[in-house]
Amino acid sequence: MSASSQPVSFQPAARPGAGPGLRPDTRPSLTLRRWFNASPAKVYAAWTDPKRLAQWWGPGTPEDMRVIELDVRVGGRFHVGFEFQGERHDVHGEYREVVENEKLVFSWYWKSTAERVSQVTVRTRADGDGCMLTLIHEQLYDEAARLGHTRGWTASLNKMETLFVREDGQ
Repeated sequence: MSASSQPVSFQPAARPGAGPGLRPDTRPSLTLRRWFNASPAKVYAAWTDPKRLAQWWGPGTPEDMRVIELDVRVGGRFHVGFEFQGERHDVHGEYREVVENEKLVFSWYWKSTAERVSQVTVRTRADGDGCMLTLIHEQLYDEAARLGHTRGWTASLNKMETLFVREDGQ
């Protein structure tokens, strides 16, 4: 099976006066699905082990990444920072649901726009000889945020796949 990542759902943000039937709290979301030639436990560990997370998260190289906090438990917090194109970026959140090797749900906000809190759900499940990962990022601020996060998550999942391929080759 080949690996692929693609957005499969989207809800446009409601705007004042946008017409009947749109709720003001409706925000854009994205869903990505990716098959990995790895076990659910290995994919889950890539999200929960700071050393492994730094290998695939975000743009740039692992040397650009700083996993400042990763307290994977309900109520625990995370803080990941990185340099990209000469600028510092920091993302924060709090774990809302943790089911080992199956599911993570956490809030998500950038230090630069802390008022724009969204939610990420990551699910892993066995699929043949590998793992199907489903990533849902919802309650995004607007269409531009959805597009930017789609690009970012897609690139990061590509790096995760490369990590697993590299590990299997050792």
